[in-house]
Amino acid sequence: MNFNEVSFEFAAGDVSQLPESSLPEVVFSGKSNVGKSSLINKLVQRKSLARVSATPGKTATINFFRLNEFRLVDFPGYGYAKVSKGEKRRWADLVEGYFNQQRNVRLIIQIIDIRHAPSKDDLQMLEYLSHFQFPFAVVLTKLDKLNKSKAKEQIEYFNTLLSKYEDIKIIPFSSVTGEGTGEIRKTIEEYLES
Repeated sequence: MNFNEVSFEFAAGDVSQLPESSLPEVVFSGKSNVGKSSLINKLVQRKSLARVSATPGKTATINFFRLNEFRLVDFPGYGYAKVSKGEKRRWADLVEGYFNQQRNVRLIIQIIDIRHAPSKDDLQMLEYLSHFQFPFAVVLTKLDKLNKSKAKEQIEYFNTLLSKYEDIKIIPFSSVTGEGTGEIRKTIEEYLES
């Protein structure tokens, strides 16, 4: 499967703008500033396909990236405190609207910063995905920010914390060293083929 032939396709700021679900979709979800854009860029080996914002909470659209056999879908980051209530509501409606459509979602990659306990929003999202039986995997970003022993400790913590989700795949990842990239690609391929 070729991850390198990719182009930006569409940005939807409203449910009515969502494109038809004509291809399998792999969704990236996570808090603002968790490294979603860096992860997408690393997967497709592009420096700035997904725009890395200096300001958290900047991505207010669902962004679609087209590959030969599927789409990558980049959700707006949630949980940024400085965003207005109205804007948070709009984001929630947009994401909910996406899930309420009969879309060809093969996998949701839920992204959490390995250095911190999951936020209330992270846990809520995991519960939502589990409740509606969406296939999902957890990617722990910013692995390079921890030394080896602290990283091992955090991975064990997440394995224990998320053990209630059966057969959940947890992948530690660093956009700096590239660690975890191969495993994420392999996981995407498995879900696209199943």
